[in-house]
Amino acid sequence: MTDIKENKGQVPYAIVEHSGNQYRVAAGDILIVNRIDAKPETSIDFGQTLYYENGSDIKIGRPILADVKVKATLLDNERGAKILVFKFKKTKNFRRRRGHRQELSRIRIDSISC
Repeated sequence: MTDIKENKGQVPYAIVEHSGNQYRVAAGDILIVNRIDAKPETSIDFGQTLYYENGSDIKIGRPILADVKVKATLLDNERGAKILVFKFKKTKNFRRRRGHRQELSRIRIDSISC
Protein backbone atom coordinates (compact mmCIF):
# COMPACT_ATOMS: atom_id res chain seq x y z
CA MET A 1 0.00 0.00 0.00
CA THR A 2 1.41 3.38 -0.97
CA ASP A 3 1.35 6.32 1.33
CA ILE A 4 -0.81 9.26 0.27
CA LYS A 5 1.95 11.71 1.18
CA GLU A 6 4.36 9.97 -1.21
CA ASN A 7 1.95 10.32 -4.16
CA LYS A 8 1.05 13.90 -3.38
CA GLY A 9 2.01 16.21 -6.23
CA GLN A 10 3.02 13.45 -8.67
CA VAL A 11 0.28 14.15 -11.22
CA PRO A 12 0.48 17.60 -12.81
CA TYR A 13 -2.65 19.63 -12.26
CA ALA A 14 -3.91 23.15 -12.74
CA ILE A 15 -6.65 25.39 -11.45
CA VAL A 16 -8.63 27.05 -14.24
CA GLU A 17 -11.45 29.56 -14.24
CA HIS A 18 -14.50 29.18 -16.46
CA SER A 19 -17.59 31.40 -16.29
CA GLY A 20 -16.82 32.58 -12.77
CA ASN A 21 -16.10 29.13 -11.31
CA GLN A 22 -12.73 27.60 -10.51
CA TYR A 23 -11.93 23.95 -11.26
CA ARG A 24 -8.98 21.77 -10.29
CA VAL A 25 -8.13 19.77 -13.41
CA ALA A 26 -5.66 17.06 -14.42
CA ALA A 27 -5.21 15.26 -17.72
CA GLY A 28 -8.03 12.76 -18.29
CA ASP A 29 -10.54 14.41 -15.93
CA ILE A 30 -14.15 14.77 -17.02
CA LEU A 31 -15.92 17.92 -15.80
CA ILE A 32 -19.43 19.27 -15.99
CA VAL A 33 -19.34 23.05 -16.48
CA ASN A 34 -21.75 25.77 -17.56
CA ARG A 35 -22.76 25.49 -21.20
CA ILE A 36 -20.14 26.14 -23.87
CA ASP A 37 -21.62 27.15 -27.21
CA ALA A 38 -19.85 24.68 -29.50
CA LYS A 39 -20.53 21.36 -31.17
CA PRO A 40 -19.46 18.07 -29.55
CA GLU A 41 -15.89 16.83 -30.23
CA THR A 42 -14.68 20.44 -30.49
CA SER A 43 -11.32 21.40 -28.97
CA ILE A 44 -11.42 24.04 -26.23
CA ASP A 45 -8.58 26.10 -24.72
CA PHE A 46 -8.91 27.54 -21.22
CA GLY A 47 -7.35 31.00 -21.15
CA GLN A 48 -7.71 31.64 -17.43
CA THR A 49 -5.16 29.36 -15.70
CA LEU A 50 -4.64 30.49 -12.11
CA TYR A 51 -2.31 27.83 -10.69
CA TYR A 52 -0.06 25.01 -11.95
CA GLU A 53 1.74 22.26 -10.03
CA ASN A 54 3.92 19.41 -11.25
CA GLY A 55 5.73 17.86 -8.30
CA SER A 56 8.04 20.57 -7.01
CA ASP A 57 7.38 22.89 -9.98
CA ILE A 58 4.73 25.31 -8.70
CA LYS A 59 3.52 28.38 -10.57
CA ILE A 60 1.05 30.86 -9.12
CA GLY A 61 -0.61 33.39 -11.40
CA ARG A 62 -0.95 37.00 -10.44
CA PRO A 63 -3.76 36.95 -11.61
CA ILE A 64 -3.30 34.43 -14.49
CA LEU A 65 -0.54 32.31 -16.02
CA ALA A 66 0.00 33.16 -19.68
CA ASP A 67 2.41 30.29 -20.46
CA VAL A 68 0.26 27.41 -19.12
CA LYS A 69 -2.28 26.05 -21.61
CA VAL A 70 -5.10 23.66 -20.70
CA LYS A 71 -6.68 21.88 -23.67
CA ALA A 72 -10.02 20.08 -23.44
CA THR A 73 -12.57 18.40 -25.69
CA LEU A 74 -16.29 19.08 -25.52
CA LEU A 75 -18.01 15.72 -25.14
CA ASP A 76 -21.68 16.67 -24.92
CA ASN A 77 -24.12 19.48 -24.18
CA GLU A 78 -26.83 18.45 -21.73
CA ARG A 79 -29.30 19.75 -19.20
CA GLY A 80 -29.09 19.30 -15.45
CA ALA A 81 -31.71 17.92 -13.11
CA LYS A 82 -34.92 19.86 -12.70
CA ILE A 83 -35.21 22.04 -9.61
CA LEU A 84 -38.44 23.62 -8.39
CA VAL A 85 -38.60 27.26 -7.40
CA PHE A 86 -41.62 27.88 -5.18
CA LYS A 87 -42.69 31.30 -3.90
CA PHE A 88 -45.34 31.58 -1.23
CA LYS A 89 -46.88 34.39 0.83
CA LYS A 90 -49.29 33.01 3.41
CA THR A 91 -51.60 35.97 3.96
CA LYS A 92 -51.95 37.09 0.33
CA ASN A 93 -52.92 33.73 -1.22
CA PHE A 94 -49.84 34.05 -3.45
CA ARG A 95 -48.26 30.90 -4.85
CA ARG A 96 -45.87 30.49 -7.79
CA ARG A 97 -44.20 27.29 -8.85
CA ARG A 98 -41.59 27.20 -11.59
CA GLY A 99 -39.13 24.63 -12.78
CA HIS A 100 -35.57 25.23 -13.95
CA ARG A 101 -33.02 23.05 -15.73
CA GLN A 102 -29.48 24.38 -16.05
CA GLU A 103 -27.71 24.13 -19.42
CA LEU A 104 -24.44 22.19 -18.91
CA SER A 105 -21.50 20.88 -20.94
CA ARG A 106 -19.45 17.75 -20.26
CA ILE A 107 -15.77 18.19 -21.12
CA ARG A 108 -12.66 16.01 -20.97
CA ILE A 109 -9.27 17.53 -20.11
CA ASP A 110 -6.76 16.37 -22.74
CA SER A 111 -3.50 18.02 -21.73
CA ILE A 112 -1.85 20.62 -19.54
CA SER A 113 1.21 22.13 -21.17
CA CYS A 114 3.68 24.48 -19.58
